[in-house]
Amino acid sequence: MTTHANPAPDNAAQLLDVFKALANPVRLQMLEWLRDPERHFPVEQAIADDVGVCVSHIQAKTGLAQSTVSAYMASLERAGLVRSTRVGKWTHYRRDEQHIARIVDVLGRSL
Repeated sequence: MTTHANPAPDNAAQLLDVFKALANPVRLQMLEWLRDPERHFPVEQAIADDVGVCVSHIQAKTGLAQSTVSAYMASLERAGLVRSTRVGKWTHYRRDEQHIARIVDVLGRSL
């Protein structure tokens, strides 16, 4: 029999970062939009091949200041929920599905 009293410290810190990032409803909404970018953003303009959605299109959809959207996306990236790629002067974001799956696994084993 195996008993897990507490999640490992690294796992606990990782989960806390994720929960902090997702605690903001706008960040959660942005992550949901990135799950199906073709549905939520203009395909021909916003979604670059394999690099994700341009931050300018995320900013336009939220209606928030560019600096706020950049800070929100940085928070999601620190939590491992999205990846960023620079294309010229623009940053594109996409979900990190492998990392999200690992987080779900850790969460399932921790709670």
